[in-house]
This record gives sequence, structure tokens and C-alpha cells, in this order.
Amino acid sequence: MRADRLLSIVMLLQARGRLTAAALAAELGVSRRTILRDVEALSFAGIPIYAQGGHEGGIALDEGYRTTLTGLKEAEVQSLFLGSNARLLHDVGLGDAAEGSLLKLLASVPVQHQPSVDYIRQRILIDPLWWWHDTQPTACLADLQRAVYEDRRVEVVYETRDGAVAERTLEPYSLVAKSSLWYLVARRDDAFRTYRVSRFRQVTLTAAHFTRAADFDLERYWHTHGQAFINTLAEYAFTLRIHDSRLDLVRWLTPGRYEIVDTHAGWSTVAFKLESIELAKMLVFGLGAQAEIVAPDSLREAVVAAAQTLLTTHGARYDHPTT
Repeated sequence: MRADRLLSIVMLLQARGRLTAAALAAELGVSRRTILRDVEALSFAGIPIYAQGGHEGGIALDEGYRTTLTGLKEAEVQSLFLGSNARLLHDVGLGDAAEGSLLKLLASVPVQHQPSVDYIRQRILIDPLWWWHDTQPTACLADLQRAVYEDRRVEVVYETRDGAVAERTLEPYSLVAKSSLWYLVARRDDAFRTYRVSRFRQVTLTAAHFTRAADFDLERYWHTHGQAFINTLAEYAFTLRIHDSRLDLVRWLTPGRYEIVDTHAGWSTVAFKLESIELAKMLVFGLGAQAEIVAPDSLREAVVAAAQTLLTTHGARYDHPTT
């Protein structure tokens, strides 16, 4: 434990320059006295570290002491610090490790590239999380992660897209985070399938282990089967005629799920593929009078029926308000 703390002190000083003993103690969760003992131990071990008292004082490393990453070009250094998957890594218990590795990486970047790192981090941010990402990880995620690591079969209760509940025995191979949603890649009946983690109602680890297929490659599987998986999500096709003033709402609500097939006189004909007729109805109601249903007739009938139900329910309450 102390060895990790000593290394962290060196990394912090390389990354941030002079720091007070109090600042180091707060960063590492120890007392100021412990930091001073650690500094003495580092100095005794030959690390050129020194402490200076007074208002401008603090603890620092000799400017000539630095571990460097050789061979890295400036753009390559910038790319290492662009994105942050901290929230997703926290979901699987690797958040602190990720922060520590970035600190060590920053400390070992060549001196001439240090300003470039801060420059790029203040100008570009890649955020992999959707706006409404649940800050609480899915309850089953920890058990699924353990099963993936240990190659253990799991007994699961899973809710399908149509709301049905099914029991399955799965061989969990991999976890994938896609736009802040977690998915499980698992084998069942000798075929690989993809499951949304948030739909697992129960996960039970069994004592049985399985043997992973030697030729399985996660990245290749995900890219090869990604489009097929999207197609299974987008099973309901329909077409609307939408006023062009509402197209921004369409782009925001259904990214990648629509195609503009015609535009005329301020109106666009848009083809959609969504998961269900229920989502299609929600979109039509959201667009209101600025959308017309082109096809299918079943969607038009469903919207009319839902509208009549709404009028009956809410209209009656409006005619006879409670006091």
C-alpha cells in the first residue's frame, strides 16, 4: 500500500508541479505527517525530491527528473487524453484505476508535449454517455461482469421487447457499452446473441463453467452483427408526412431511425423504423397537427383509437372538474 502511495506522490508532482504537504495529504487520503515521512523515504531512495518552507514553499521534484514516453508524436499524445469513459468504467469497478492510469500517463508525457495536452483537453471533449444515462448501474451488471470474467454459466430471467418474461441459460462472453447502454454478448444453443443488460430481471451464477470458442473475437462480432441487432430493434416501419419546421425534433428523437424520401412545399415524407407501434404513436402525438400518417393504415387506426380514448378520459375530467 505504501509503495503505491510513494509512486502516486511522484506522479502527482510530475503532473502538477509543486504541491503542499496538505494538498498531497488530501489527494491521497492520509495525514500531512505521513506525507512528510513519505517524502523523506523517497529522498533516501535517491529520488530528487525536496520540500521548501514558507509562503511560496511546498514539495517538488527536481525539474530534470522525469520518466518520459519516447517516440510519441504530439497528435498521438493529444489523442490519449481526448475522451473519457470514466462513468462507464465506474459501472464495472474500474473508475479509480482509469483515473490513476491517466495521472501516471500525464506524468510520463515528454515535457515539450505537456502544454499540448492541456490545450486539447480544453477544446475537445468526447462524451460517450447519453443525456439521460442512469447514474446507478444496472443491478445485474456486477453479477454479469463476474460471470464474464470467470466463464461461468448463468441462469437469467429476461424481459423481451414485447414485455414477455423468459428464463434462459446463457454462456456470457462479453459486455459492451454502446452510447451508455450496456449489452451482454452470450451464447445460447450454440448461437451468439445480444441482450440489453437493463432487461435482465434476475441473474444467478451457476457453478458450471464453459469453454470459450477459440475463434471468438469480440470486436469482429460486434461490428459484424451490429447492423443485424439494430434491425431486430427496429421492427416497426411506418411513413409520415411532416412539416419541415418539425424535422429538428425528428432528428433529435430518432437519430439513425429515419430517412427523408421526399420534400415538397415545406413538407417532407419521412420513413421510420422504430421498435414498436407504441413508439410510433408517441412520435405522432408529439408532432401533433404538423404530421400526417402516410402508411400503414394500422398506425392511423391505432392513433385515432388512442385519441378517442384520451378525449373520453381527459375531456370528461375537463367538463366536470373536481373541486
